[in-house]
Amino acid sequence: MASSRAAWVARAASTTASPSSWRRSISPLPSDRASMQKDPFRTRDHVADFDDIVADIVARSTATRATLPMVANVAYGNGAAERLDLFFPPGGRKNIPVHVFIHGGYWRMFSRGDYSYVANTVTRAGAIAVIVDYALMPEFRMAAIVEQVRRAKQWVLDNIVDHGGDPGRMSVSGHSAGAHLATFLFEKTPVPSRIRAALLLGGLYDLKPLQKSFLEPLIGITDEEAAAFTPMTRRHDPKTAVTILVGDQETPPFHQQAADFGTFLRAQGHGVRDLRLNDRNHMNSVRDLGIVGTQAGDCLMQTIETTLV
Repeated sequence: MASSRAAWVARAASTTASPSSWRRSISPLPSDRASMQKDPFRTRDHVADFDDIVADIVARSTATRATLPMVANVAYGNGAAERLDLFFPPGGRKNIPVHVFIHGGYWRMFSRGDYSYVANTVTRAGAIAVIVDYALMPEFRMAAIVEQVRRAKQWVLDNIVDHGGDPGRMSVSGHSAGAHLATFLFEKTPVPSRIRAALLLGGLYDLKPLQKSFLEPLIGITDEEAAAFTPMTRRHDPKTAVTILVGDQETPPFHQQAADFGTFLRAQGHGVRDLRLNDRNHMNSVRDLGIVGTQAGDCLMQTIETTLV
């Protein structure tokens, strides 16, 4: 297992131009692994080619940054991690759709630079891609992270017109913990959310089961955090069209959470589309978001197209 970890780090170093992003991508030490082996939330133990997929994602992201027009490292707040990258489709930019993507990693790993490749699909759909970073647990707690992604959304609403985007045609997506965070961008409040559509992939919508998972010694989700930041206990904007995706090779808790959250949203008046991705697990499904012609990639394009109506 130690040699596998070394190989992953070596591949990452050779494929990414941003070593700092990999300092944020810390997996548990080998000594942690025996006790985590059968945990259905521990992705590595259920995806045989986990390291290879991560390395491929990072390589794709490096290529995306080298080829797409972009504005990098934009501050949306005062914190060191409160940064986002903008990627643009070719051609003129005036009142074009905007799509915000929030990465996963159980709130404790990865960075926006690892997920630049999602912009390939977003820009193919004719939208500006906004790839968001946030601070990581356990140094920062859930309340701070949720507020950060809300600030990122507000930055987009206030500033994207200066980059040719239309804040009235905004959609959002997220994977895993990023799907969890994305739900806080279309909550029901006295002020309209202004999120026209959302795509949630392999998401976590009930935090309580995670408290006794492999994450307990790593980030220690508290009872207060589980109560306050479980999307299944909150109200959401029924004007947001929601697509919930889950790979058919995901472990049972991910299927259950997807089904339960879909039922929960429908009870609030949402139009919800559910889809199982054929022959896909937690990792190759998110890689597909950046590949047009895959189920996940095409669903992402359709989510953006929803904002054109």
